[in-house]
Amino acid sequence: MKRITLSNGVKLSAMAYGVWRLADAADTSVDANLARIDACLEQGITTFDHADIYGDYRCEALFGQAVKARPSLRAQIEIVTKTDIMLLSQAWPNTRVKHYDTTPAHVTASVDRSLKNIGVDVIDVLLIHRPDPLMDADALGACLDALINSGKVKAVGVSNFMPWDCDLLQSRMTNRLQTNQIELGLTHTAPFINGQVAHAQTYRMPLMAWSPLGGGRLISEAGQAGSAAARLRTKLEALATESQVDITAVAISWLMHHPVKVMPVMGSNQLNRIKLFSQAIQVPMDRQTWFELYELANGHEVP
Repeated sequence: MKRITLSNGVKLSAMAYGVWRLADAADTSVDANLARIDACLEQGITTFDHADIYGDYRCEALFGQAVKARPSLRAQIEIVTKTDIMLLSQAWPNTRVKHYDTTPAHVTASVDRSLKNIGVDVIDVLLIHRPDPLMDADALGACLDALINSGKVKAVGVSNFMPWDCDLLQSRMTNRLQTNQIELGLTHTAPFINGQVAHAQTYRMPLMAWSPLGGGRLISEAGQAGSAAARLRTKLEALATESQVDITAVAISWLMHHPVKVMPVMGSNQLNRIKLFSQAIQVPMDRQTWFELYELANGHEVP
């Protein structure tokens, strides 16, 4: 699998494995999680996407148990994690309302917890999970620069930020923001016209795409006969048959063919599904096919 090199030299796999469902797996044992990690590594998927809140604050530690059981993994993987969302949770009994916290104290403490929970010495990419209406850009920018300078974090980026949110934070930083992780896929094409994709390409900033299959809706909901969803499903199935792959591979190939360099964040606890992730790189995608899928996803032709 190809690698994507960020502007500061950090290298990530062109596809990432998202662990947000790890705590929901039927088997969360160390052996089961090692099997999931190995299934990714066998395909060249070395980047693992976390957030402190995933699994009600449990997923980082579950993943970390596997890393600690096999310390050699530390040199084989890249860790992406996120911070700033505060959930109503027994893990944080003093939190009375869901909110965002981008204060330096919280962000720094969150990084320390993630390092401890995952069992690594450095976070490859730290993301601010959501734009914070109370963000102090000067304070947060200085904090993120300090985390890089400390060696705890190699690179920083954002998640779910609009162009103006990115520009505000970037204006207060010495180091460059390296990525924006956004919802993007055939079930959510708005970023192609709302400025998020254009902004990323302007600054040569690869995007990470969460929910690239719409949380599974793309493959689980066939749609009523004659509907846009049904026509999209039919086309995906035809292209999958031509390439002898699963239809999800076609949808992911569609994303990965964009010149901005989109890194899909794939999520599944099932080994048989994980082992199919890299099929996407086998699917050809010419310009007209790309637009055909884009139009079917939107339910109308381009102007």
